[in-house]
Amino acid sequence: MTVKGTAKDGMFKFVIGRKTHASCGCPVGKNMGINSWAAFAGSDNQAIVVGDLALFQEELHNALKAFKNNGINVVAIHNHMIFENPRVMFVHYIGYGPAAQLAQALKTVIDTTSTLH
Repeated sequence: MTVKGTAKDGMFKFVIGRKTHASCGCPVGKNMGINSWAAFAGSDNQAIVVGDLALFQEELHNALKAFKNNGINVVAIHNHMIFENPRVMFVHYIGYGPAAQLAQALKTVIDTTSTLH
């Protein structure tokens, strides 16, 4: 997967949209907040990544294992809606280390989801 992001004020951020349907059957997507994002700051050798991963409920278990196995700490798990289909969960995370290692770890986590890659 290739994702374009933006760099500003010493940070790099990217956003990946997802799609689901509200209880009315109406589509809900990136422009309404159904997205994953990550922000990197620091140096090549000492960086931080923080973000929010939007994933479907059935993807949560594998994503949590991937976060743990790749040294990225989960801060919170929550949802924003009720009765959407498929069900979307949001995982807030933070990681520290070399920037390339964090990027690879995050890619590994994203690869556990079915439609982000």
